[in-house]
Amino acid sequence: MTLIFENEGNYELGFDPEALARQVIDQVLDMEQCPYEAEAELILTDPENIRRMNREFRGIDRETDVLSFPMTEYPAPASFDFLETEAGDDCFNPDTGELLLGDIVISVPRAETQAEEYGHSLRREYAFLIAHSMLHLLGYDHMSPEEAAVMEQKQEAALQALGITRD
Repeated sequence: MTLIFENEGNYELGFDPEALARQVIDQVLDMEQCPYEAEAELILTDPENIRRMNREFRGIDRETDVLSFPMTEYPAPASFDFLETEAGDDCFNPDTGELLLGDIVISVPRAETQAEEYGHSLRREYAFLIAHSMLHLLGYDHMSPEEAAVMEQKQEAALQALGITRD
């Protein structure tokens, strides 16, 4: 798995954010039985930049905790079969052959605030945001209560498998 990691604000989180991101990404890919090596990008940024991105790409002019920019549109969540057809040809990095998942952007200050509000560690909040975003990159959404329940179960399962619990 290739992770392109950028810490725009040189944030000190008290743990290795790149290593933890790799663990969570790998766990979600394993749980969803992704049959390919994959590539993702993770950017740690500030509230102003994530608000600008949210406005520019989603038409929502407000800060958020995490944004997901999938590179592949799945016919159904984590349905990898179509990638073996001609329609899936553009979903792979031509240099490495890895499945292009997309980008995850996290507002570190927002994650810190949420960790405090929810009464758990920044490590747990960060891991949760990555698991949540990874599911979006694999085609999951939470627009309906049923979809939200599926995502919540999968996010919690990924974190539990890694021993990342609410402190």
